[in-house]
Amino acid sequence: MAVEIVYRSSRDPEQLFMDKAQADRHDKMLELAETLSEVLQKAVPQLGEQLAEEVSIYMARNRDLFAKAFKSNPEALAELEEPGAA
Repeated sequence: MAVEIVYRSSRDPEQLFMDKAQADRHDKMLELAETLSEVLQKAVPQLGEQLAEEVSIYMARNRDLFAKAFKSNPEALAELEEPGAA
């Protein structure tokens, strides 16, 4: 019988990872998304909690491309996947 070590995300207990670094990255992404969601809801109150959460998770998952775009390289956003594409 083999023993496997799995890591659980502290912010998303349903999510399991085989690598601690992956779990840490996932937690950091969710932490960023939570902060973004709060900022978006304050800036645009009519946005709504659910939509703010979805937008913030999308932005956090693609943080590197958004960072490039915010650093005077808006063309970087062309690398984002089309909505609904997987």
